[in-house]
Amino acid sequence: MFRWVEKFERRSRIFLAMVTLGLVATIGFVDFIAGFETSFSVFYLLAIGLATWFVGRGFAVFISILSVVVSLGGDLAKGIKFSSPLVPVWNAIILLAFYLVIVWLLTVLHSLQRELEARVRQRTAALQEEIIERERLERELLEISEREQRQIGHDLHDSLGQHLTATAFASQVLTEQLENKAQPEATSAKHLVKLVEEAIILTRTFARGLHPVEIADEGLMDGFQELARNVSERFKVACEFEGRGPLPMPDAASNTQLYRIAQEAITNAIKHGRAKRIRINLAETETAIVLTITDDGVGLSENALSSQGMGLRIMAYRANMIGASFSIERLPEGLTRVTCKLSSNPIFISKIHGAKN
Repeated sequence: MFRWVEKFERRSRIFLAMVTLGLVATIGFVDFIAGFETSFSVFYLLAIGLATWFVGRGFAVFISILSVVVSLGGDLAKGIKFSSPLVPVWNAIILLAFYLVIVWLLTVLHSLQRELEARVRQRTAALQEEIIERERLERELLEISEREQRQIGHDLHDSLGQHLTATAFASQVLTEQLENKAQPEATSAKHLVKLVEEAIILTRTFARGLHPVEIADEGLMDGFQELARNVSERFKVACEFEGRGPLPMPDAASNTQLYRIAQEAITNAIKHGRAKRIRINLAETETAIVLTITDDGVGLSENALSSQGMGLRIMAYRANMIGASFSIERLPEGLTRVTCKLSSNPIFISKIHGAKN
């Protein structure tokens, strides 16, 4: 690769050197035709500048000398007379000095430009490395957060849930004993059993939200069905899921991120939009798998959309992690729709996940 680049640059320099020589010859011919009364010395700077910038300083010095010789030779060929033989020599020295100063200035400028380009490339490479490292850290933070949520959900379900179940069983035994003895405290004990059973239901609901079902393709559909059911029961809103499965999802990570995006969108719809009806839809098109969450809430304000709050940024980043697009829009019907579109092209998916790894 580098040899090919070097060969191309070498051929380019040879071509540009030939162009420069042709330019000197052309200017010299015009200078000769115009006669010695009209000076064309400044036009030779075109060839000198081209030689300095694209070929090299040594060749530029040669072009400068050649330009002086061509210019002075044309004047002598036209029959110009000088009062002293030293006059043309002096003119040639002054003109050559002028050309050489231009060569030096252009060389310095070209060197500064190359140094600046090198620094820009270094800074760009450093910024790219910083961006890659930041994205890696962000992915790790999301993964750590996901693991912690799953662990908390697991602990809620297995530890606290079992403890509450045992408490409910003991309370039920106590209630039966009090009823058998016709004690008035039996009514309070029944109420205690009811409270503990409600706590068990809440604990299981929280645990399912933190530790969703694992996620074969059909599991994702089950997860959305249960999410819609839990949201309806917990927040007293009409939440429905529409979808046919299984869909060809690339891996469990994509399923998890889609599930979390839906959770966040529903939370925003209830918390900020005060929605009463929410519809989750998961469908497959010819090119993509599309998740949409539509609600009838008041929607997000222009300030909220432009400031990109934490919830929106997290949803957008989760979508980016799996190579999906993310958008939120206000529909003419007064609805708000969140859309996450994941490509179903296997080649594209493999490239995305290869890049993430």
